[in-house]
Amino acid sequence: MRPATLAARRDAARQPTHDRGDLVVLGVEAALLLAAVTVGAVLNHRGVGLHADAAPLYATWQPHVGWATPVAVLVAAAVLGPGTRWARTARWGPLLAAGWLAATAWTLALALVDGWSAGFTRRLTVQAEYLHEVPRVTDVPRMLAGFADRILDFQPDSWSTHTAGHPPGALLVFVGLDRVGLGGGTAAALACVLVGATVTVSVPAALRALGAADAARTVLPFLVLLPGAVWVGASADGLFTGVVAAGLALLVVRGPAVALAGGLLLGCALYLSYGFVLVGPLALAALALRPTGRARALLAAAVGVGTVTVAFTLAGFAWWEGYDRVVQRYYQGWAADRPYAYWIWANLAALLLSAGPVLGPAVRRALLAARAARWGATADGARAGRWRWSLPADRVRALGPTVTLPAAAVLAVVAADLSGMSKAEVERIWLPFVVWALVATAHLPGPHRRWWLAGQAATALAVNHLLFTVS
Repeated sequence: MRPATLAARRDAARQPTHDRGDLVVLGVEAALLLAAVTVGAVLNHRGVGLHADAAPLYATWQPHVGWATPVAVLVAAAVLGPGTRWARTARWGPLLAAGWLAATAWTLALALVDGWSAGFTRRLTVQAEYLHEVPRVTDVPRMLAGFADRILDFQPDSWSTHTAGHPPGALLVFVGLDRVGLGGGTAAALACVLVGATVTVSVPAALRALGAADAARTVLPFLVLLPGAVWVGASADGLFTGVVAAGLALLVVRGPAVALAGGLLLGCALYLSYGFVLVGPLALAALALRPTGRARALLAAAVGVGTVTVAFTLAGFAWWEGYDRVVQRYYQGWAADRPYAYWIWANLAALLLSAGPVLGPAVRRALLAARAARWGATADGARAGRWRWSLPADRVRALGPTVTLPAAAVLAVVAADLSGMSKAEVERIWLPFVVWALVATAHLPGPHRRWWLAGQAATALAVNHLLFTVS
């Protein structure tokens, strides 16, 4: 058995399993959610412009069940039972394939609780969505050259809400699907689900490449039963999440050539959403955790991002110009009404419903692990009295990804929240960061993991059956 694996198991055996602190954090989460729901209901009753009937979620209250309800329950039971046991010993190839299939089944089942049409095929065809614009794109170069001119609202050829709020790469994805014969709501929704589910491959693959294979096996079931799957199926943010995760994984799994591919994907991500500039801390963290070849991988990734940026700029779309106009468009719409004083903290309640109740306790455990690793110990076990690295290199490397990557994801979320450009709907917008924040679940005590995983599944089922979510 490899030394890193032995070290990880010894760490797990020594990890305290008492859960008082976790229960305190869970109580804080519950209080935050209750406050957000209560205050949101009061503000909606008073006519304040939250523009979210079931605040803090962009949804409407609509308790219901569907023919896919038992399917979702069966998928959750399979993952909670034999799935988690098998994940500890399975070979990597079959494990990642099974994880992707299970995540796809989970996401589809949740979406189809609302019915084939309302829950799946029509999600991306409403007027505010990308497919509404696809028939209007008859000349891609001309569209790119004039894209920024159509961002502002209240003009005859203004883009619809989602298209205007994103760079042109998002629209190009669906135009491309249409051009290859995969037009329409069903194909677009299925693409979002299939690509979104690949986080169950990308995130574990990245952790394994960074020397945290045991952590990857622990995290995988939490990615499969992600409560945010409610919004992965089917919204474009599910597809965006898969693209970002794949780009980050490619930065670390191999050498510079693969890092170049990762940079190209992350460059494309910048043209899917302006908010993905905040993926920068995650990318730098991933590169810093590489055991070797960091400088070459960084250079290759930068070349990849730069190539995409130059290509779009030469085609006539300047990212910075588009962002400037998006800020103006943002405040031409509901953002002008939505109160920052509510959403700056209610967004975090929405995040909890997307990431699940395990988020707070997992991040707490990761912080405790980081503190334990940083505080040096002398040979006889006494504290050294100063902050220093004193652990063997393999143990530091195995611990690093499960602390550093969630920390970078949390940093990105905090920045997005404070910016004021994420007032509501963050349950889907922040999904690309959620999947990396959940890497912290690797620090949960082994005996408690299945209970936390059950809480994740219950959260998704409750949201999906009590509310009708809007993409």
